[in-house]
Amino acid sequence: MRVKVTSLDFAGLCRRIAAFALVLPLLAPVPAGAQAETAGQPADLPVLFDARERLVRPDISGMLRLRFLTTTDFPPFNFTDQADRLSGFHIDLARAICEELSMQARCQIQALPYEQLADALDAGQGEAVLAGVAVTPELRKRFRFTRPYLLLPARFLVARDRKLARPDAESLFGRPVGVVENTAHAAMLKAFFPDIRAVPFKDRDSLMQALTDKRIDAVFADALQSSFWMQSPAASNCCAFLGGAYLSESHLGEGMTVMVAGKDQSLAAALESALAMLSKNGRLEEIYLRYFPAGLY
Repeated sequence: MRVKVTSLDFAGLCRRIAAFALVLPLLAPVPAGAQAETAGQPADLPVLFDARERLVRPDISGMLRLRFLTTTDFPPFNFTDQADRLSGFHIDLARAICEELSMQARCQIQALPYEQLADALDAGQGEAVLAGVAVTPELRKRFRFTRPYLLLPARFLVARDRKLARPDAESLFGRPVGVVENTAHAAMLKAFFPDIRAVPFKDRDSLMQALTDKRIDAVFADALQSSFWMQSPAASNCCAFLGGAYLSESHLGEGMTVMVAGKDQSLAAALESALAMLSKNGRLEEIYLRYFPAGLY
């Protein structure tokens, strides 16, 4: 059963993207995945669940329903397709979780405006939120969160015709690399690549324009947004990722998790065990590649 109760909410999308760009205490980034551009194939999805770990799955068979709350304003994670149906990475993931938990007949997905999700969960309108909500101390006081099922990395983006000595970040040492000022990406670039000459920009549009005008040699930015921009008319197939991806929990947040209602930890544990199994059997990566065929890593 799918209930769509709202239209697009682009303000919510902007707030969520901004939430992932908060400048937090420094932590060394972890290179994730191979160099996808060099190999010609998207790098594997980083494994976030240890296949050797056996997570206890509480019995939730007595639940009358498992309703996921989401939005329609965060493509390709959640959106409405041309037939006005809920679609996206999170929608397919919710269905896969319900199948793994043998809850298909009681599985529901409802879309709400982003700013209503937390209160709706509190009010019992759903059992879990699957919408890319950034984990905050305030939300942790009200809800439980699963382990992350997806991390949004930072990556370098360069012009395809830019001649570099190496296919990695070292080739940018001493060169001008653009970054949006006062963001997590600006802090990461400064902290972990001090030999790169950072050039700050006030916003993403001016940053990308500088790259296409070749006033800078590269940009350091969110891989998700960059992958969309590379496929847009504005990019004109100008650019490609350089090297691998970089992850940093303290800069980019804990990643995407499921936010779960109530003080009872049974549902959160069951959802986490389902995510672990989907990771182990390859279903999670299959869904990821369905919506990110070029890869983020």
